[in-house]
Order: sequence, then C-alpha cells, then structure tokens
Amino acid sequence: MPADLLTHVLRQADRTLVLSHRLAEWLTHAPELEEDMALANISLDLLGQARHLYTYAGKLEGRGHDEDHFAYDRDAADFRNPLIVEQPNGDFAVTMARQVLHDHAALLYWESMRSSTDETLAALAARAVNETRFHLRHSTGWLIRLGDGTDESHRRAQAGLDTMWPYAGELLGADDEDDLRTAGLIGPRFDGAWRAAVGATVAEATLTMPPEPPTRSGGLCGEHSEHLAPMLKVMQGLARAHPGATW
Repeated sequence: MPADLLTHVLRQADRTLVLSHRLAEWLTHAPELEEDMALANISLDLLGQARHLYTYAGKLEGRGHDEDHFAYDRDAADFRNPLIVEQPNGDFAVTMARQVLHDHAALLYWESMRSSTDETLAALAARAVNETRFHLRHSTGWLIRLGDGTDESHRRAQAGLDTMWPYAGELLGADDEDDLRTAGLIGPRFDGAWRAAVGATVAEATLTMPPEPPTRSGGLCGEHSEHLAPMLKVMQGLARAHPGATW
C-alpha cells in the first residue's frame, strides 16, 4: 500500500526527534566543552525541525493532535524513524560515523524538498538546508580528524563506520513513497549522490567503505530495534506521569 503524505511527514519528524534525543545524551559527556555546545545546538536544530513537522502532521491528520501528542503519546511501534537514529551513541567516533551517514542524506533530502509542490514542506526545507549544512560540516570534520589522526582514533572511526553502516539504507527513503515522488510532493531518490558523497568523506578520512550494502530495515514501518523503547521511556516519562497537565 503506498504511503500517504502524513506517513512521510511522520517519518521525517520521528527521524529528527529521535536523533535529537540521542545527541542530547552527549551533553556534559562530550570530549570538549566546545563540543558540548556544538552537539547541543545540533540537537536543538533537529528538535525544531521535529516540532514543525509534527505540527504539520497534526494538520494533515485532522484529529486535533499537536506536536506533544506525536512526541509523547505514541509507543515505539507507532514511531516511523529509520533504525540508525535510535542506535546507542557508542563512543564519540561511533556517533560521528552515524552523523556523517545521516547528515549527507539529510542535506540531499532537504535540498530536494525545496522544490516540493507542498508549500509547507518547501518552506521548512529552505530553513533546514542551512542548518543541515552546518551539521554536515561538523560531522565530516570530526570523522576526517579521527580517521586521519592517531592509530587509535583511526581504529575507532573505522569501527564506528562499520557499526552504523548496516542501518544507513533507510536514510535514502522508502519504496512505498513513489506516488509522492510522482506527484512532486517529495524529491527523487538520491541513492547514488549519497553514496558518492559518503565515499568522498570516507576516503578523505583514510577509512574503508564497508563492502556490503546496508541491509537492516524496518524502522520506517514501525519495526524497531530493542533500543527505541527504553529511550522513549526516558523521553516520555514526565509527560506520561502527568497526562494532560499544563505547565
């Protein structure tokens, strides 16, 4: 069954929310104070994108749900984020490898969405492109620094890439969204451009691209790893402890 626009918007909203939360877990744990600030800013950018997308999802759904409903009132099986963003942060090199894979895809996605026939998504894309360019500069800079650094940092960077690579395929979109592409609501697939961009970064970092294509999937359809539910339990704890409360 083809996906509708609401499903697509929720996939993007869930992607940005879950990744925002994962990056927020680094606060006060990053290797440098400046990096604490950088990761906090990126996390907030992603949270802002999620809020706009959830608000629009509520309008598309037409049931009076706001952004907080989508973030706090749904269970793990209701989320439609790609598996890669829910994976544990691991060490700093693992996180940066994930960010490189994600940020290259996110930039290509938002660049294509500037031409969407949906005015709301096109306007959101115009803002998100600038934010994502900064995110990509940050993550690629770190992966290159780690990969082309000491023997230990190189080993960790390669291990991070190998760890996150199997989950990266869902960042390239879903096969059930072809009707949305035909209608011009979302942009064309960018598999080739993504692989080329990631490959260039990996080469500059003196790392090796994993030989096998990414194969782990299911998140876009609500089939998640064991890591999402515990993360949501923490994220949703206060809101669920006091349902309907105003602050």
